[in-house]
Amino acid sequence: LIFYTAPELPPDTPRIQLRLAGDKRKHNEGRVEVFYDGEWGTVCDDDFSIHSAQVVCRELGYLEAVSWSPSSKYGKGEGRIWFDNVQCTGKEKTLALCMSNGIGVSDCKHTEDVGVVCSDKRIPGFKFINTMANNVESLNIQVEDVRIRAILSSYRKRVPVTEGYVEVKDGGKWKQICDAEWTKHNSRVICGMFGFPGERKMFARRRKPNYWDYSVNCTGNEAHLSSCKLGHAVAAKANSTCGGGTPVVVSCVPGRAFSPTPMTGFRKAFRQEQPLVRLRGGAIIGEGRVEVLKNGEWGTICDDNWSLLSATVVCRELGFGSAKEALSGGRLGQGMGPVHMNEVKCSGFEKSVTECFFNKESLGCSHEEDAAVTCNVPAMGFQERLRLSGGRNPYEGRVEALVERNGSLVWGTVCSDGWGTMEAMVVCRQLGLGFASNAFQETWYWPGEVSADPVVMSGVRCSGTEMSLSHCLHHGAHLTCPKGGGRNAAGVSCSETAPDLVLSPQVVEQTTYMEDRPMFMLQCAYEENCLSTTSSKTPANSYRRLLRFSSQIHNNGQSDFRPKAGRHSWVWHDCHRHYHSMEVFTHYDLLSLNGTKVAEGHKASFCLEDTDCEEGIEKRYECANFGEQGITVGCWDTYRHDIDCQWIDITDIKPGDYIFQVFINPNYEVPESDYSNNLMKCRCRYDGHRIWMYSCHNGGSLSTETEESFPGLLNNQVTHR
Repeated sequence: LIFYTAPELPPDTPRIQLRLAGDKRKHNEGRVEVFYDGEWGTVCDDDFSIHSAQVVCRELGYLEAVSWSPSSKYGKGEGRIWFDNVQCTGKEKTLALCMSNGIGVSDCKHTEDVGVVCSDKRIPGFKFINTMANNVESLNIQVEDVRIRAILSSYRKRVPVTEGYVEVKDGGKWKQICDAEWTKHNSRVICGMFGFPGERKMFARRRKPNYWDYSVNCTGNEAHLSSCKLGHAVAAKANSTCGGGTPVVVSCVPGRAFSPTPMTGFRKAFRQEQPLVRLRGGAIIGEGRVEVLKNGEWGTICDDNWSLLSATVVCRELGFGSAKEALSGGRLGQGMGPVHMNEVKCSGFEKSVTECFFNKESLGCSHEEDAAVTCNVPAMGFQERLRLSGGRNPYEGRVEALVERNGSLVWGTVCSDGWGTMEAMVVCRQLGLGFASNAFQETWYWPGEVSADPVVMSGVRCSGTEMSLSHCLHHGAHLTCPKGGGRNAAGVSCSETAPDLVLSPQVVEQTTYMEDRPMFMLQCAYEENCLSTTSSKTPANSYRRLLRFSSQIHNNGQSDFRPKAGRHSWVWHDCHRHYHSMEVFTHYDLLSLNGTKVAEGHKASFCLEDTDCEEGIEKRYECANFGEQGITVGCWDTYRHDIDCQWIDITDIKPGDYIFQVFINPNYEVPESDYSNNLMKCRCRYDGHRIWMYSCHNGGSLSTETEESFPGLLNNQVTHR
């Protein structure tokens, strides 16, 4: 390891200090701010380049620059604009040595403030205190690394590590911090960084510490230690006793889902802790679109003024740590229903984002502006217990699990009997690879490690929300896998994004009607099994009573919805005069109020295409002429009420109150980011002559109380397989 040495600068170099600042940012990105002549200012974006960004990032102790952004992307700064027309080669040791108009010479406005994104990795051994030790307190802390080190070695194997010494790595060495000026706000920030929502007081025995030279000064609202200010230099005594203090120790309180428990057998799938707020559409635990419950209905938050501070309140209330990112612009998919909050402004100490100030008047936000978060979650070590092997890239391969056998840990395969999308979803989440794009029941084309051929897990059944494959139901010590492992082992391919199909409840409500249609006009539909079985005994001149409606299916996700079946296996449907790429795309059913089926309903097959799209999005899929099939993000596929099979046959139904239900992608054939909204239910009243459809809503759009007053909704939840 080459240790960092502070650069030798020519004596006439202006002495500057840099920091990153601004809204909606991670700790390694932000508006570039310069401290010179006693005040902080900014840098103009004119002539700025990736080479200049490189110099900034290196000067801040990061390995390299990833990108830069003009036009005050991270908000407008204040004070002087210290540098304009900056031109660096990338080799300079400080921004002050790059060519520019001269320090303080600028004709820019703060709308032109430049921002940079630096790599997460820091320069080994970097010491960031150099030129300005007298101005230490206005600096943010930038150390190579931070950790919580368990006090007793026996606790170091516990997962997650919740308490121990706070240690920082500075100048290549791990050092403790003197607790003389340590506050609970500092502990709150450290715990949040490591994925824990709360902290408690704790003292430790002394040991021979190696103290860091500085104290730490956090407000408690920072998302990361690097956003805290440096306290003043601690006068290190020769005997390193830190003025009668001891090394700082923190004890963090994990959220309920991460409380240390013996990881034995099946554990309940992850349940959210706070019923007023939830995350949807995220690939990994602790990320998603933020949804809040108001007046019994779930809705989203508009991204105006959305900040890391507000995002951190969401993360902590859900049992995670502080926020890693505050995402805007519907980055994790668009929600449905109302936009409940806009211009949210939190102080950071609220128990819930629903307590934060927001603008009640502000209207006009669309779901394109839905706010989302990524939270810090505890290191549970789940990622190390699985691997994908044999694939062409890191996102695919045969699934291999690490399990204990006769006292030692061995790698082996997973039996592919019954292996499907839900199981693959858990694998991709556990490995941090996003969503599943496919689940494979044979993997002969991906030769894994031969030593890992034997099956070590069988009978795996997941609900799809588990954090680890070991939390899914599976056989214990007695494995059964007739096909064996090796070439028949389970495999997956993962993708960072996924589609999310949602049926429009309003369109169903607006288009429902009843039609009596003579049997001789239903010959094609009869052959396609779109009528009740009693129709086979019906003479050609009699009528069938049909409940007709339109299905408008939107793709609100982040990638196109594509059928699983290849073109060669699509089926020609004479009624509709085109090929259907999904034989079972939706289930249409009519249920009694206690959830039992009363009409046979049917499994509708579909040709998938873009009927219409949001403004600015082009249609990509069409059914005609054996065209490509799918639904583009931001588009919808409309099956109109007047085409064959877009109905339920209610000829044999008695008058009464019913529940009408549509379920999209019911076999989970195509992976989606959120299956909870694939179910759509309506109340339905039939008096023998007319039919009314009302209270139509998607699954998961109402609070549980409302669902409970809607009989049959809960006891008829769709079960996996």
